[in-house]
Amino acid sequence: MSGSSDTVTDRLKIVMLGAFGVGKTSLTRRFVTGEFSEKYVSTLGVRIEKRTVAVGALTVELLVWDIAGHDDFASFRPAYIRGAAGVLLVCDQTRMSTVGTLVEIQDLVRTHLGEVPSEVLVNKNDLAPDPAFERAMRDSGLGPARLTSARTGVNVAEAFVGLAERAVAGRTS
Repeated sequence: MSGSSDTVTDRLKIVMLGAFGVGKTSLTRRFVTGEFSEKYVSTLGVRIEKRTVAVGALTVELLVWDIAGHDDFASFRPAYIRGAAGVLLVCDQTRMSTVGTLVEIQDLVRTHLGEVPSEVLVNKNDLAPDPAFERAMRDSGLGPARLTSARTGVNVAEAFVGLAERAVAGRTS
C-alpha cells in the first residue's frame, strides 16, 4: 500500500471466471472503458485490465483478470486465480449449461483460494433467458446472483465495486 495521509492506494486482484462466451470480456471492457462491442473474440489464457475505484476513503486499483473459459485452458486456472482477493463467477442466462460450469469452477475456487469474496453474475439479462435457466440456477446451490448486461451496462460497475468493497473489508477485519 502507498499513498498520502488521507488517501491510501491499494491493489486488488479480481478474477472473472465462467464458461466460454458468457461475456466475461464484455463485462470487463464495460467496467474498464464503459464501452460494449458486438465483436466476439475468445480470450486465450488470460487478459488483465485495470481500473481505479473509490472504496470508502481508499483509492483501490482493481486488476481484473479475465480468464479464458474454454476447456482447453482449464488446467491453467489454478495458477491464474492464485492471489485473487475476489471472484466474479459469470454465467449466461441464454445458455443453461453455463450454470453447471460455474458449479465446477466454484469448487475450484474454494480448493485454491478458500473463502474469498465472490459473486455470481447472470449476464445477458437484456436477452430472453433459456426457459430452463431459472430452475438450473435454483438447483445449482450457487446462491443469490446479480443480473447484469455488458451490452446495457446494468449492474456492471455495482458488481465490481461491491466485490472490491467486500475484499477491502475482509482485509481489515
